[in-house]
Amino acid sequence: MARVDLDGNAIKPMTICMIGAGGFIGSHLCEKLMSDTSHTVLAVDVYNDKIKHLLEPESLPWSGRIQFHRLNIKNDSRLEGLIKCSDLTINLAAICTPADYNTRPLDTIYSNFIDALPVVKYCLENNKRLIHFSTCEVYGKTIGSFLPKDSPLCQDPAYYILKEDASPCIFGSVEKQRWSYACAKQLIERLIYAEGAENGLEFTIVRPFNWIGPRMDFIPGIDGPSEGVPRVLACFSNNLLRREPLKLVDGGESQRTFIYIKDAIEAVLLMIENPARASGHIFNVGNPNNEVTVRQLVEMMTKVYSKVSGEDAIQTPTVDVSSKEFYGEGYDDSDKRIPDMTIINKQLGWNPKTSLWDLLESTLTYQHRTYAEAIKQAIAKPSAN
Repeated sequence: MARVDLDGNAIKPMTICMIGAGGFIGSHLCEKLMSDTSHTVLAVDVYNDKIKHLLEPESLPWSGRIQFHRLNIKNDSRLEGLIKCSDLTINLAAICTPADYNTRPLDTIYSNFIDALPVVKYCLENNKRLIHFSTCEVYGKTIGSFLPKDSPLCQDPAYYILKEDASPCIFGSVEKQRWSYACAKQLIERLIYAEGAENGLEFTIVRPFNWIGPRMDFIPGIDGPSEGVPRVLACFSNNLLRREPLKLVDGGESQRTFIYIKDAIEAVLLMIENPARASGHIFNVGNPNNEVTVRQLVEMMTKVYSKVSGEDAIQTPTVDVSSKEFYGEGYDDSDKRIPDMTIINKQLGWNPKTSLWDLLESTLTYQHRTYAEAIKQAIAKPSAN
């Protein structure tokens, strides 16, 4: 039976140039496109470790529909040719690890703004549609964070729910280089939006709110740098796997919402296959029902990990550290990130489904199965010498 879009029209196979296909989001999106559609993917990245299972062997049912192109978009003239022969370009390429924002601000700005400029240019010049991945960080701090803590207005959703078409984007001072990422992402959003308004670029902008699942980020010293600091869930997973206390930055008071990667990919597929409903829009993609403080996240992850690993929780499960100690000088943070889902629900009829407990169970089961033995061996090595 032929697949149809939300308006009942048959969906024609398309060729998609996916920049950053080898990353966490890209790998899950490639899986979805291979298993559920007949689209072809030109997978562009420097690494392909997370999509190797889709590329080999040649007997796979989707063989020929996914091609890996190893290139760096900074300086490779082949990029324009790949965009030119595609119907749609999806740009996922970015430096998006918070520990890098104020220690590598120039790399962060170049990666998220300067390196994206040719992608926008090639899409515009060749009349190709663009789906660009931004971030919920473009909102910065909420209005509510500037109110007195005992103000009744703090409880008013208007002061902390983040809306694509209404919420202001509030960053810290220039000295707080942690905002280099958010600022670069916001500026490329504004440029894309302006190209659409002035020159007819067909675009969709995605603002992810903490997408979580298997293969996200890296485990330091196992499948990433030994000294690296990954994002929050991989960071905590690493501590759990090593039976170390989980580090709570500034008491873990920041509030976040988390969404399962498979729910989020369903939303992206709707954007891909419903251009009439998605083009010209900015979409929050998150799960407002899965809101917790970082401290509550730690408590839940500790319980879930005990369940999936069969191990007792360590006696001292957490240790408090300052943001300066953990991230370095110049770090700053947003208080809450709760997405308003009105626009994506209206345009695409999409809502997330997976509870926080279930998404943590799926992710930590994967982490334990994949990394536990390697970490045990890594821990045992020094004592053997």
